[in-house]
Amino acid sequence: MPQPNPARGAHVAALGFPLLVLLGGAVGFLAPASVAPLSGATSWLLGLVMFGMGLSLRPGDFRPVLARPLPVLLGVVAQYVIMPAAAVAVVRLLRLPPEIAVGVILVGCAPGGTSSNVVCLLARADVALSVTMTSVSTLLAPLFTPALTLWLAGRYMPLNAGEMAASIVQMVLVPVVGGLLVRRWCGGLVGRLLPALPWFSVAAIALIVAIVVSGSRDRLAEAGALVMTAVVLHNALGYALGYAVARATRQPVPVRRTVSIEVGMQNSGLAAGLAARYFDPASALPGALFSVWHNISGAMIAALCGAADRRK
Repeated sequence: MPQPNPARGAHVAALGFPLLVLLGGAVGFLAPASVAPLSGATSWLLGLVMFGMGLSLRPGDFRPVLARPLPVLLGVVAQYVIMPAAAVAVVRLLRLPPEIAVGVILVGCAPGGTSSNVVCLLARADVALSVTMTSVSTLLAPLFTPALTLWLAGRYMPLNAGEMAASIVQMVLVPVVGGLLVRRWCGGLVGRLLPALPWFSVAAIALIVAIVVSGSRDRLAEAGALVMTAVVLHNALGYALGYAVARATRQPVPVRRTVSIEVGMQNSGLAAGLAARYFDPASALPGALFSVWHNISGAMIAALCGAADRRK
């Protein structure tokens, strides 16, 4: 009996994720009334995404922190240094208006994106390290995301960092820990559900994108090209600088790829949800567009890595 090929499944996911999120954005833009009843559900949807992430984790996923602390530390520090700094650089370079600037900075201050693990599998990177980096940066988000956002974006719009931290605990930390506990107690059932979890999560992210786009439809039509330019540039800087830092510290190629992908791919669904809750509705647009673009660019990065390996 043929065994399932995880790489093939990852290829399908890498193509399907951005298509589903694009569909969510299209629904929000073309039929905003259809998602209007869900306008207050963003926090719940984010909680479901994080609960799914917790279900996919095991205590053993954190062993690389002890076994190989340097790559994990390098990736997490790069996550919370490179992307916030790159966001500020993009904001100043493009002279973004305050509401858009806040959204770009909030994306930069978010933890790693959950789809980075799929991209690392496709790119023949260090998947175990990727899972650990995503998990650690996510668990640190209640501390670093509000603090960095207040420091870097406070000049553009006021922010209650303590309230944002409490929201991140509710939307991120509690669901992730809850998912871990449920998997420990109901491992057999969760194991059967694991193949569907990524699709469940991306469906929730697509709904978040639809909600955000529907609430900022006019602003997107007016400034969509500018926001997309900021998103593409920010994402590219994350990939390039993440790889450069790992190379400068003489990490092996799989680790370089992992750090690059982890730094470049953000939890933009969280950023969009927080922006919609704490700032102007237009501030959520960078996170919504990043949710689409980083999945597309991640698939492109994986293809480039595969081509590089074949040339060897």
